Amino acid sequence: MALRTVVSCGVDTSPRRRAEYSTDASNYRVVPEAVVFPESADDVVRVLGVLRELGVPVTARGAGTSVAGNAVGPGVVLDFSRHLDRVLAVDPETRTARVQPGTIMTNLQKVAAPHGLRFGPDPSTQNRATLGGMIGNNACGPHAVAYGRTADNVVSLDVVDGAGRRFTAGRGDSTFAAVPGLADLVRDNLALIRTEFGRFGRQVSGYSLEHLLPENGSNLARALVGTEGTLVTILEATVDLVPVPSAPTLVVLGYPDMPTAADDVPALLDLKPLAIEGLDARLVDVVRRARGDVAVPPLPEGAGWLMIEVGGATQEEALSTARAIVAAASTSAAEVLPAGPDATKMWQIRADGAGLAGRTPSGEQAWPGWEDSAVPPERLGAYLRDLEALMGRYRLDGLPYGHFGDGCVHLRIDIPLETSGSVLRTFMTEAAELVAKYGGSLSGEHGDGRARSELLPLMYSREAIGLMEQFKALFDPKDHLNPGVIVRPSAIDAGLRRPAAGPVLSRSTTLTGISRRAGYEGFSFQHDHHDMTTAVHRCVGVGKCRSHSPGQFMCPSYAATRDEKDVTRGRARVLQEALNGTLVGGLSAPEVRESLDLCLSCKACSSDCPAGVDMAQYKSEVLHRTYRGRLRPVDHYALGWLPRWARLAGAMPRFVNRVLGVPLIAKAVLWAGGMDTRRSMPRFAEVPFRTWWARGGATHGVPGLRILGVPGREARTAAVLAQRPKVVLWTDTFSDSMAPGVPQAAVKVLTAAGYDVIVPDQQACCGLTWISTGQLDGARRRLSSLLEVLGPYAVNGIPILGLEPSCTAVLRSDLVDLFPDDPRARAVAAATHTLAELLTSPETAPDPAVFRIPSLADVSAVAQPHCHHHSVMGWDADRALLQAAGATVKVISGCCGLAGNFGMQKGHYEVSVAVAETALLPALRAAAPGDVYLADGFSCRTQVDQLAGIEGKALVELIAERL
Repeated sequence: MALRTVVSCGVDTSPRRRAEYSTDASNYRVVPEAVVFPESADDVVRVLGVLRELGVPVTARGAGTSVAGNAVGPGVVLDFSRHLDRVLAVDPETRTARVQPGTIMTNLQKVAAPHGLRFGPDPSTQNRATLGGMIGNNACGPHAVAYGRTADNVVSLDVVDGAGRRFTAGRGDSTFAAVPGLADLVRDNLALIRTEFGRFGRQVSGYSLEHLLPENGSNLARALVGTEGTLVTILEATVDLVPVPSAPTLVVLGYPDMPTAADDVPALLDLKPLAIEGLDARLVDVVRRARGDVAVPPLPEGAGWLMIEVGGATQEEALSTARAIVAAASTSAAEVLPAGPDATKMWQIRADGAGLAGRTPSGEQAWPGWEDSAVPPERLGAYLRDLEALMGRYRLDGLPYGHFGDGCVHLRIDIPLETSGSVLRTFMTEAAELVAKYGGSLSGEHGDGRARSELLPLMYSREAIGLMEQFKALFDPKDHLNPGVIVRPSAIDAGLRRPAAGPVLSRSTTLTGISRRAGYEGFSFQHDHHDMTTAVHRCVGVGKCRSHSPGQFMCPSYAATRDEKDVTRGRARVLQEALNGTLVGGLSAPEVRESLDLCLSCKACSSDCPAGVDMAQYKSEVLHRTYRGRLRPVDHYALGWLPRWARLAGAMPRFVNRVLGVPLIAKAVLWAGGMDTRRSMPRFAEVPFRTWWARGGATHGVPGLRILGVPGREARTAAVLAQRPKVVLWTDTFSDSMAPGVPQAAVKVLTAAGYDVIVPDQQACCGLTWISTGQLDGARRRLSSLLEVLGPYAVNGIPILGLEPSCTAVLRSDLVDLFPDDPRARAVAAATHTLAELLTSPETAPDPAVFRIPSLADVSAVAQPHCHHHSVMGWDADRALLQAAGATVKVISGCCGLAGNFGMQKGHYEVSVAVAETALLPALRAAAPGDVYLADGFSCRTQVDQLAGIEGKALVELIAERL
């Protein structure tokens, strides 16, 4: 390819890479010919030069979080986020910063924070959105009320236009000289620009030509903001910074509905708030269902709320403004939240809105398109009422929220895109006519892209459309840059991703006979109608998996590689292409294997992804289909059948450990089993827990249990046990065969807490290793046996204690997904608890008169929540227990990197170690002498033991030591 002769940076033409970049966060799919990863501004200039000579179109891309389809295009996609991502300088005197276009916004905020500064606009995607993308779309965010749009915060831009001219765009008539004809175009159209452009703050659709007016400083830099890569490609930007508010306070006001909330906005704007956000009660209900009541702070009564942030030099000044907001509001339902956990929860609900609103309350998929319309704030209430009526006529639903202080409404709608875009076209045409009636804008911050550009003539006059075409021609006369957007637009129903994937299957069709046509792919797990096409299209591309937010575990391999291949979204895109059968040839294609290879099956995306993508289940399904009835990779037998080998080793553990303790033999076994020879073989317990229990080990020093052979004691002990609450101690393979000290400690703690401990006579395997290697038939057989063992206890209300987080998570999630019609599965899932849940839940906690958690005030710990613990059960109960016991705990966000079989497999060692180096190992190196490494996960403890020589403890062991 010609590009490789002029640049040494990455140029990728593989089907897998093209699949990953074929779509952004919009409804559109446009497959590029190649993806380029420039490493310098010179690379960008050279690439653009070659493509211009060849007549190949180019689309610039940042994080790919655009919802309008303005980051996808034919020809070549330039990904600036991989390498051109540095903050070049911060000048606290001029309050400016120089950045490369791939700089993630939160990284700029971190660099500016020590100077008491920040970039003003802050879209909800700020922890992955790039400054180049924000400039391209003229992003705004909640605080645009106070700080304006991105355009209002740009000082100058170093750019290359479609004709190959490189220049610095800034303020003043002199910058017009870089583009011949620009000064004349502005001078000849002053009246048209003044009447049709810049009518209100969120008029983002089209080109923002008002910035070119002399009264606005003849600002070419600001005029280029929001042009969506159709005029220039950005090489570097200088932006303004603003002081960080010192005492932000959040006011939450409740209203009977969203339009009524919007009616109140104009009166509140006079009090100069930092942000006014609208939030629908149904969106909050979605959060409650997905993440529990703990994720939602106490709210005033209402079916819709305004979130109003105010600032001040002091906390009292901010509270005074908050009280004034409450007094000015037309509602008495109000709550004031100073900066703290409750305010953070509210902003998190708002930040996750794009993903959470991707499902209607009835569970239907909702799509972007009419995503961010805006009207002048004083007309917002009336517009919302008419928009609701329009949706009602189409029998459509969605969850509105957004930047009400600016009149901007975010709304994803359950438009039926499974078969065609006909409803999309007719609905959006009527919606565009409606917003134009209110003097509004098709887009309030995301740009027009492929989603709305065709509708611009409904908002602008023919003369204004012609002026934008002339403006485009001055910079990009041959339509080289991002064609099909704004000027000479593509049809809004062309290139839609979902219709090309095929219709949704009914459950009966899926399970009885699967057609091999595109889209007709069954799914072993219960959700999404048992339809895998629907499941993988849960990913709408919001890209939270690319962020590194505090407390987020999602996509540990991406954190290590920074490659779109290794992020949930990239994997979902490849699976979508595999299912539609065009670019990637089915689920067994090598591109799918490459994409899923570094997925750790950590399940963090199932909770961290706002759209609820569960890539671990998708990977399991792909492996199940690929190898069903065929010879599998050897590690599927070596690691996937681990419980079998553990049982065999349990018959003669000393001999097995002695043999595997010989280095040459151990390496030979690892190599033969498809594992990395740099790993160590696990040691099997000489006395597995269940053997210890059967031998009466539980009676040694445990008060209240029966003591055999002591006349008169057995009856008294039986009477005591009959009065105790019962709990089933479920021992998984790892705890039983490799870490028996953990269940032994559990016996000690549970007995001290007054429970009657039950260990079932039969072993109950959860099939975790079969699930992770895609042996779903084998997993079902083991789970079916497990239901026979644990089901009777669960249906009779006896709680079940799980010790190994990954196995516990199977009972809480995968079990129900694989046995949706078995009431025992739901009963077992509901009855299964972690130790912290069991000891702190009101339904299962011990009588405080009998037992209290011993003091842990002398404990300083580095805690590693297992990924499955975080994603399925949640770690809040553990955190609360440790805090209540007085422990000092540093909690690590992120995966250990071993992740069960992943880190053992050949080809994964380097990435496994790199994942551990992202958070875990640095935290342990920074720990003080005597700090405890606290980890319930056997994999987590194994990884740290092998890489750092540190022995970890499970929470139950820590508590047992202090009894």
